[in-house]
Amino acid sequence: MPMTFKKGASSEKPPHIANNNAFLGDCFTSDTDKEHQITSGFYRQEAGTPLVYNYDYDEMKVILEGNFTMKDETGYEVTAGPGDTFYFKKGCTITFSSTDYGLAFFVGLRPKGTA
Repeated sequence: MPMTFKKGASSEKPPHIANNNAFLGDCFTSDTDKEHQITSGFYRQEAGTPLVYNYDYDEMKVILEGNFTMKDETGYEVTAGPGDTFYFKKGCTITFSSTDYGLAFFVGLRPKGTA
């Protein structure tokens, strides 16, 4: 079975999802039943209105460029940059912001287009 490849995906701006400064685009989704699908893609947060997101699935992110400030529902806050990795457990609420912009690669346990 051949592998799947998408050239230059991290250099494309993902589609707009919220406020005027949050963008997310799915790239690949595993070919299995919806309950077990994993989806990967890119998330970009630009300066401005923070994005508050409640996870109804498990997800992992790797920061590729720029910076993010992430705060969970307990008040725990982290400023992250390239190479930093995160695991967001189903049920957590995260507030994302950036002083300029941040770009992250994600993999989540969800079907394509359900973020």
